Amino acid sequence: MDEDRARFLAEWYGAGEAETSAEQADPAGTGCISSQIPPSRPGGSLAGDAPRKRRAAVRAAGICFLAVLVIAASALLFSGGSYVPHVSSPDEPEQYADYREYFEHYYENAASSAGEIKLPEAETGTGVTLTLTPRPESGGLDLAGVYERCSRSVVAITSSAGDGRYIWGSGIIMTADGYILTNAHVLENSVESTVTLWDDREYEARLVGADSASDLAVIKINAVGLPAAEFCADAVSVGEAVAAIGNPLGPELRGTMTDGIISALSRDISYTNHPMTLIQTNVAINEGNSGGPLLNMYGQVVGMTSMKLVSAYARSSIDGIGFAIPVETMKSVADALIAEGRVSGRAALGVTVGPIPADAAEYFDIPDGLYVSAVTPGSDAAEKGVVPGDIIVSVDGEHVSEIGELSAIISDKGPGGTVSLDIYRYGGEDVYLDVELMDSAELY
Repeated sequence: MDEDRARFLAEWYGAGEAETSAEQADPAGTGCISSQIPPSRPGGSLAGDAPRKRRAAVRAAGICFLAVLVIAASALLFSGGSYVPHVSSPDEPEQYADYREYFEHYYENAASSAGEIKLPEAETGTGVTLTLTPRPESGGLDLAGVYERCSRSVVAITSSAGDGRYIWGSGIIMTADGYILTNAHVLENSVESTVTLWDDREYEARLVGADSASDLAVIKINAVGLPAAEFCADAVSVGEAVAAIGNPLGPELRGTMTDGIISALSRDISYTNHPMTLIQTNVAINEGNSGGPLLNMYGQVVGMTSMKLVSAYARSSIDGIGFAIPVETMKSVADALIAEGRVSGRAALGVTVGPIPADAAEYFDIPDGLYVSAVTPGSDAAEKGVVPGDIIVSVDGEHVSEIGELSAIISDKGPGGTVSLDIYRYGGEDVYLDVELMDSAELY
């Protein structure tokens, strides 16, 4: 083993905190874009289609308050891309002069957003759609059979920002002629992305479309005769056995399979200030698994692995709690991206908000509501004067203290609708504004 490779392996498996140097050699067979390798310490803490009933949507806040969603792609820390608002380790409110300073720390990454994807563009409007297949009535497989049937349909994706920063992720072959599904965050900030197949062939990817709200993207490679995955048309059940195949932690562990069960359904999570309804699973999901398949025991894709949880207090990993995007969401978003390159028709207020802890509300003597940590330029909210530091107390006369409550009201209105905001502003001023909702595709 040569000196460069020995150093790479020592750093990859946790020997130190130092970043990988640009001068390190590319290990043989890793399929990286250039002579550089992805950073040795991948990771970073970052945190449906049809509108949900408001009671169901409220469930998101409990999860987001107690834990931080972690996007399971490699090297997000090194790409500078924590674009999911996350809660810092909580401090005592007494440490801060006013609540704005407190929340600036509490939601320290809330103002960040998904990085622009600068890949070469692929053709849209081709008429290709994601095909769903009913679950077979018989012929279930064991885990070895699932791996044998499905592993060749999983690809490795290495995205480069062009300045030495990389993200390593996974993808699912959608069609034999090169359409591939993955997570949008796997492509974040990328100017170049390489797809590595099961047989080590490499192809440059072109972007069909990406949707940060659902964290889904479609890319295209110039290949034919690929082993396309089969996508399940039927709903999964709690307790059902499932498996994941992906590329955790980078090239050395490519093609790893883990197994478990469906732990829960319809978990409502707020992601990039949009509601997502996800499958919860205890299948091991780690950085690099992003964009890979969650499979049933017939070898069918039932979801896309995308998120896990870490403690908001200790910043340590929480075992056995991962999330996957359900296949019905994958279909609706993929079909829209292939048709138009984007998903339109979803309403957005144009603000980034978070719930207010009870102890902070009591100490600072502020109302229970949603704290505005960022306002999107170009939104009507920005035009009407909503500013960071505002607290939204009610929307259309309905009190809101959870992100899901606000999301439900916005979803019911749709783009072009108007909401009336009751805002508490620093200094004790009450502000009342009518704000037009915009299409999220125009803002994000």
